[in-house]
Amino acid sequence: MAEISNSSLLQTTAGIPNLKDACVVIIRTEWNAAIVDALEKGAVAEVTKAGACAHVITVPGAFEIPFAVRAYWDAHKYKDDRPQAFIALGCVLRGDTPHFEYVCRAVTDGVLQLNLSMPVPTIFGVLTVDNQQQADERIGGRHGHKGEEAGITALKMIAVKKSFQ
Repeated sequence: MAEISNSSLLQTTAGIPNLKDACVVIIRTEWNAAIVDALEKGAVAEVTKAGACAHVITVPGAFEIPFAVRAYWDAHKYKDDRPQAFIALGCVLRGDTPHFEYVCRAVTDGVLQLNLSMPVPTIFGVLTVDNQQQADERIGGRHGHKGEEAGITALKMIAVKKSFQ
């Protein structure tokens, strides 16, 4: 089982330099707002703690996340405030129809395509869970805080990319 105790991700003393000039754009959904609000709060806290700026954009649902990331990148890639990373945040709860599978596959494939086609990383922070309890376990419960983890992952990926230059 993927529990936070199985990862060294939260050991942030190594791998994250001061990123005072970095910009991380968080694309978050309106659906399941209480869960996504908690994810956003955790991600923003980690990004700003490292000295980077966090800019939050809200889209209607998870399906729209890849479009928003690409559109934001295209509008800002030549500007001084262009993002060094994106974080996709959302929560898709399983329902009674196959809609869950379609949305989860679409957002997952969309984020994968962004990571393969863009010069900056997009961090996958979309919860795909069966019920509210599983969501709650991922916003500070036994599975850690996936918003905080997404923020740390974005910072570490910015550092990884900088190490290639």
